[in-house]
Amino acid sequence: MLIQYRPTGRNANEIARDVETAVREGRIAAGVALPPVRGLAAELGLSPVTVAAAYRELREKGIARGNGRAGTHITAAPPIGPRPPLVVPEGVRNLIAGSPDPALLPRLPPVTPPPRLYGDPPVTPRLARLAAEQFRADGIDPAHLAVVGGALDGVERVLGAWLRPGDGVAMEDPGYPPAADLLGAMDLRVTAMQMDESGVLPDALAGALARGCQAVLFTPRAQAPTGAAWDQARAGKLREVLAARPDVLVVEDDHAGPVSGAGAHSVAGVVPRWATIRSVSKSLGPDLRLAVLAGDAVTVSRVEGRQALGTGWVSFLLQETVAELWEDPGHHHGPAAARLGGGAWRALPDHQPARDPDRHRDADVSGGLQAGGGHRRRPQTPAAPQRLTPSRAQPVTTSMAQRCAYNCQKAEATGRRPNSSAGRPTQWWAGPRGVAVRRRWPRGWWRAGEPAPAPRGRR
Repeated sequence: MLIQYRPTGRNANEIARDVETAVREGRIAAGVALPPVRGLAAELGLSPVTVAAAYRELREKGIARGNGRAGTHITAAPPIGPRPPLVVPEGVRNLIAGSPDPALLPRLPPVTPPPRLYGDPPVTPRLARLAAEQFRADGIDPAHLAVVGGALDGVERVLGAWLRPGDGVAMEDPGYPPAADLLGAMDLRVTAMQMDESGVLPDALAGALARGCQAVLFTPRAQAPTGAAWDQARAGKLREVLAARPDVLVVEDDHAGPVSGAGAHSVAGVVPRWATIRSVSKSLGPDLRLAVLAGDAVTVSRVEGRQALGTGWVSFLLQETVAELWEDPGHHHGPAAARLGGGAWRALPDHQPARDPDRHRDADVSGGLQAGGGHRRRPQTPAAPQRLTPSRAQPVTTSMAQRCAYNCQKAEATGRRPNSSAGRPTQWWAGPRGVAVRRRWPRGWWRAGEPAPAPRGRR
């Protein structure tokens, strides 16, 4: 085990502070192993108990994670400050932010809610009524509701209400990176679940539970980065798996809700401990830091109890603004649904994804690759719009973009297409939360401006 940093200090607090400072200043990278407890104690002339206390403090802060015999390592995304802004090279589109188009968001109405006083209920009656109607229409019990500051805030509060550091949580693979960062910061052990275009595979869920996971984090529709969505059959099979494990906590991050372009299917209520969280960030705007949480009585009670000790409640001004927009038929899910409807993919300004049948034959590879090599992919049959599957999706890196652009430019210059799969054109997508993913298409592709070859079946 390579040790790249030797902490210093005369007590547990100084050792923990030294490591935190080194991480914040970039002197320790993610994944770096800290020295063994006994070795560092002997080096500093301290008791092993003192060093162990420092490491425990780092784990509690989410800066480090214990891996048993593998030692203690720095987490992938330690919560010590905002991440620096991402700098992308020229010609590369930044899709990580995932913000909705401001032109499609509704104008916020003027609202003047009655004064909220200490001791009042944390949820306004009007918002509670409207949220209950939506949950009830989708078969989710709205008897117990809470309002939190966004989808991930709700996820953190629910997991924190039941789990302890070191507990296991199953989540989709590939999954939403900020959610994985959150679990790492909470020192929770992540177990990946494989997916297909209909979401988590039942066998993958059963395998994760067999490996000792105490909780499962689902995204039932508009899953990032794949856009997968449950259908009725898949939700039924997942219920069957969960019914055999009533001790598991189930959390559904239904972040896009009605504007995801897919029907609502839930496993809420199959187990005694559950929560379904719906945010308004995609439909009404990210600045409305609000999500409605439905769950069992104990979970909601713990969430509200912990919330009361900190922020207290989500502003009634925000709650009444959301309620006003929900009651206005001209605003409720209108513009955002036009952007997200029909699937989880969002069109980029200079091209349309292949999910739109009307533009299926004319979809450019991407704005950047079109400028570099001018290639178009082979047209597919319009009757079956393509959905990106997890097995073909992976995060886009700078090296990937440069390699794809180079191969396309080489093919343009030589008039020959490369034989390797790395030279095939790549479709670039913007996922429902802005995660950039790519997909290689079959070998049959051609230059822009040339007659398209006759369509054929996919390999």
